[in-house]
Amino acid sequence: MKPNLLVVFLLIISASAYAQQPISVTEMKPQYDAGQNISQRLFNDSNLTSTIIWIKETVEPHFHHNHSEQMYVLEGEGLLLLNDSNTVYSIKAGDLIQIPQNVIHAVKVTSKIPMKVISFHAPEYDGLDKFPADVKW
Repeated sequence: MKPNLLVVFLLIISASAYAQQPISVTEMKPQYDAGQNISQRLFNDSNLTSTIIWIKETVEPHFHHNHSEQMYVLEGEGLLLLNDSNTVYSIKAGDLIQIPQNVIHAVKVTSKIPMKVISFHAPEYDGLDKFPADVKW
């Protein structure tokens, strides 16, 4: 009985320690320069994946069959395509964008600095549920 209590105690301690680690995303800089866009995973479990992304110029039109996405703009400005080539929005730091499953979306940076965003995918996102969309904009 005592070994089981020890295991439960250790699981609770490790889970609570992991869940209480704040991350200062405003201070984060890319760890490397990979060309067009740079992404760094912040958190991942079976329910949610969060990623910080530095967009230099564009994110090409695409959609996700099995994931909803939220995007929060931290820095920069750009244009956001949603659904089709007729729905384009100006976005800037402080904007929150909701992108349901199967909605085509894309980004073009218009600022002199890269756009820095946090992307939240639910459920867990492994990068395989990203399908190109044949949309010109």
